[in-house]
Amino acid sequence: MGILEKIAAAGVVGCGGAGFPTHVKLKGQFDCLIVNGAECEPLLRTDRWLMRNKAAELVEAVLAVKEALHIPRVVFALKHHYEEESAALRSAIRAAGAPIELCELESFYPAGDEQTIVYEVTGRVVPPAGLPSEVGCVVDNVATMYAIYESMQDVPFTQKYLTVTGEVRSPVVLRVPVGTSFRHCIELAGGALTNRFYTVAGGPMMGRGVPYEGLDDAVVTKTTSAILVLPEDGYRAGHDTVDICHMLNRARSACIQCTQCTQLCPRHLLGHGLQPHRIMRKLAAGTAVGELLHDSDIRNAQLCCECGVCEVYACPMGLQPRKINVMLKKALRDAGIKYQRTETHWEPNLNRELRKIPTERLASRAGVYQYYNYEIRELLCDTPEQVTIPLNMHIGVPAVPTVTVGDVVQKGDVIACPQEGALGAIIHASITGRVRSVGTSITIVSGE
Repeated sequence: MGILEKIAAAGVVGCGGAGFPTHVKLKGQFDCLIVNGAECEPLLRTDRWLMRNKAAELVEAVLAVKEALHIPRVVFALKHHYEEESAALRSAIRAAGAPIELCELESFYPAGDEQTIVYEVTGRVVPPAGLPSEVGCVVDNVATMYAIYESMQDVPFTQKYLTVTGEVRSPVVLRVPVGTSFRHCIELAGGALTNRFYTVAGGPMMGRGVPYEGLDDAVVTKTTSAILVLPEDGYRAGHDTVDICHMLNRARSACIQCTQCTQLCPRHLLGHGLQPHRIMRKLAAGTAVGELLHDSDIRNAQLCCECGVCEVYACPMGLQPRKINVMLKKALRDAGIKYQRTETHWEPNLNRELRKIPTERLASRAGVYQYYNYEIRELLCDTPEQVTIPLNMHIGVPAVPTVTVGDVVQKGDVIACPQEGALGAIIHASITGRVRSVGTSITIVSGE
């Protein structure tokens, strides 16, 4: 079995983003493999832990992918102040005699964005609405590469490394089964410091908000990079509760067309046509959204990477261009309108280097600076008595269950598979036990 077949059999998907099936992503011809260790958002520590403690395994996986796909150049990209991580990787690279480079990035946001990191490492601009493969690159983050290493040992992707931090007693990196409840993870971090709190699945900028009332339904998926416990009356919670209608009304009355959202937009700085201030201007005119969908500026909303720079850092009026872009992207998608490139060459903005946003300053704007310098070195492994494994935790269509209620499964057994010919990933039981329910997720209880 080749490495791509092993990756597919293990059900590996991208661990830090949208969860693109890795065996599909690695199909193609590339001249550069970039291992993303920049850990884009503030507070996240998972990839740093893996680089410090699993450097040899990461190098082994990288070499296997390089050899199997005949990729001439391989680069670990991480931030320059990750000194211990760099030292661990350099040691592992020397020990393996491996032709692997290290690219040390400035500490800016979003350094770990896929298109940004391609430019930082290679100087190539990924085309608007394009993929790194269009410029000969493929990008996988550190946690994904470690899952590839485990797949080489015939170990399926059933355990997830993630950071739990914020308003908890003992911030920690966890290794828990896919399907573990957020509440259980928070308890493993010593519990929350307040009775009620707001949870974010992922980083403080792009993570998915989970209100306190929804905490019992939230579980760790293959793409969960972190669980942040934040104040219920804090910046992030208040930011998430502004509905789109209210935001449109605020945009019409308060947008001063200062252009800061455009000047600091990472996609715009790479030379893409996205200009959030122009989108805000056209919506401020009061024209119905449906009548604007064929406008070129509105169509450019499809280029938004949803990093949140425009609304958390750039806008002096507290408006939310990202939220509006997300709304427009859905409206364009529903209308069947796809982005059409009109240019063939893109040049980064001449001021790009001057407009990089320091991660530490961003953390302050995002209301999480008090947790920014937490030193998280401990790894805690745990197996709960029950897991609820979603069938839709990757790009593509949900997997189809292969088990029924009452079945006894062993950890690592296949419990769901992609539809034939459809984009998806295999899902395995993450604990040993009996299947209690099957629906949009599969619940397994041990000891039954």
